[in-house]
Amino acid sequence: MKLIDDLQSRARFGMNPGLERMEALIAALGHPERELPAIHVAGTNGKGAVCAMLDACLRARGARTGLYTSPHLVNLTERFLFNGEPVSEETLEAAWKRVLASTPRELTDNLSYFEVLTATAFELYCALKPDELILETGLGGRLDATTVCRPKLCIITRIGLDHCEWLGSTCEEIAVEKAGIMHKGVPVVVGMNSPSVKVVLEQSARTIGAPIYFAEDLIPETAVPAHLALQGTFNQENARTVQAALKVLGIEPESVQEGWARVVWNGRYQWIENRLIDGAHNPPAATALARALAADGLNGKLTLIAGFCGDKDVKAVLDLLKPFVRRALAVKTNNPRSLEAEELAALMRTVGLPEVSAASSLEAALAATEGEQTLICGSLFLAGEALVALGHAPYHQTQFDANEWLKRKETM
Repeated sequence: MKLIDDLQSRARFGMNPGLERMEALIAALGHPERELPAIHVAGTNGKGAVCAMLDACLRARGARTGLYTSPHLVNLTERFLFNGEPVSEETLEAAWKRVLASTPRELTDNLSYFEVLTATAFELYCALKPDELILETGLGGRLDATTVCRPKLCIITRIGLDHCEWLGSTCEEIAVEKAGIMHKGVPVVVGMNSPSVKVVLEQSARTIGAPIYFAEDLIPETAVPAHLALQGTFNQENARTVQAALKVLGIEPESVQEGWARVVWNGRYQWIENRLIDGAHNPPAATALARALAADGLNGKLTLIAGFCGDKDVKAVLDLLKPFVRRALAVKTNNPRSLEAEELAALMRTVGLPEVSAASSLEAALAATEGEQTLICGSLFLAGEALVALGHAPYHQTQFDANEWLKRKETM
């Protein structure tokens, strides 16, 4: 696609927070974001799963939905769903061409990768006219390109330490950035968070004039959907946040059982036979992953295949996962920022992981661990590679089989 070539040329700009360019861009487009019934979701971890659950539940009520998320695992179109399926490359590229045709060259020449994608999303969904549009922030909230939308509901999931160079060095500082998606008079639902983070978000809502609801006040901890297709204990927490959001929207969570059973969110605590794929790449995500592994009784039972980008707190993630690892293989991910396999293997040994080795590729690591219960994690880029290597590329729709899942748990 020519769109991909254009995006690659914009990678040189890197991250460029600020709303001035985005505001000028949507003005040039005639403000398509004003036509969209948006639900805006921010947070450090869980926001993608919350978006996917909310999308599935709203579709279960008969709504036509749009879902804009990031990053993609394999194909760019994964970021742009309509009624649960990626739009075609032709449809996506046509929307991008309309953006460029409507915008002065001196503006488009300076736009970042994510600004172009977000403007394309607004143009795309304005044409498709979904009944509901779910928008996931890219980075932070206050200065994120998606924040030019005019939402009817905001959701903030669990906040933790990630992208600290941009968002702040404490969870409370990061919470201020995430709170930047709030609008006067627009309700905001907050997922499970520490007391200090909740105080920051409540103060921000009060200052802005946004009604605020805490998921734990609306939904009891025991209220897990009966047939939630997404595995992992952390997704029970995410489901609680979604149930609270549905209530604020005037929808009883019990009325959308089909949605809970059909939700798909690839690369996050996803079993493919004896391979567990999870995109955990920061300490908060690794903490949630470790809780899920412990709940499934996997202490000391897993072979780890890991690959990380060099800007992550790799030692902290590995330390959290160490109790579940019987041996470990390091690989390089398909990303320019990736650690080399030997460099990662050295970090694994420093942390004290057992039987560490470096593999020449993910394919070699998979071949070397055939028949072993394997955890593949450390990067969403690696998760995407693994899905392709295992013949299970993103948005491969599978029906959730609760009986099959329970049988597998008994053998773990």
